[in-house]
This record gives sequence, structure tokens and C-alpha cells, in this order.
Amino acid sequence: MKIALPIDNGMLAGHFGHASKFAIVSVDGGKIGKSELLTPPPHEPGVLPRWLKDIGATHLICGGIGARAVELLQESGVQVIAGVPVMDPSEAVEAFLAGRIRGATGPTCTGHGPEGHSCGH
Repeated sequence: MKIALPIDNGMLAGHFGHASKFAIVSVDGGKIGKSELLTPPPHEPGVLPRWLKDIGATHLICGGIGARAVELLQESGVQVIAGVPVMDPSEAVEAFLAGRIRGATGPTCTGHGPEGHSCGH
């Protein structure tokens, strides 16, 4: 299992598409292994889901995320755990592995428009 977490200022980012970094955490047999911090490509529709698939992510733990991103990730086989509050990324991974974080499996943001986006996070 390879878990991706969008990161801002060292914490789980409030919105998937606006993260400045992504923590990528490998898990084998329920034990946390290698962890790395990567800079994602520039945010454009469809780019981040494709990038996560290409680096082998199997799961995404995030706060807010839009419907199209969820759809693209799920089509790529990436399980989405959304609506998770801002927290330390290592705590989020540990809580997920312990079954304490379930999150939403669908979008938490309703859209993007001239005034910005509307998110339920």
C-alpha cells in the first residue's frame, strides 16, 4: 500500500488541489515504511490524479476534494479517504491504519467558480 497525503505547512492540507507538497508513505503488512515528501506538478484538471497513479499511490487521505478528482482517482484504482481534518500527516496514517479514520469516499467540494471553491471541510 502506498498512501498519498497533500501537505501544507507540515500538516494535512485542507484541499487536495492546493497542496504545495505530498507525503508518500509506504505501508507493508500494516507497518509504516519509507516516507518521502514530493513536490506535485502544477495544479490543472486531471494532472494530480494522473501523477498519483504514476507514482503508484493506492490510497489518498485528504481534506477537501472535488468530484472530478475523486472520479479520476477511483478510475485509476486509488482509494479516496476525504473530509479528514487538518492534522499531522503521520497521525493521519496511523489513525487510518488503526481504523479510526474512515472519511468520505466521495467529493467534499461542490465546485469552483468566480468566487473560489465551496468545500465542506
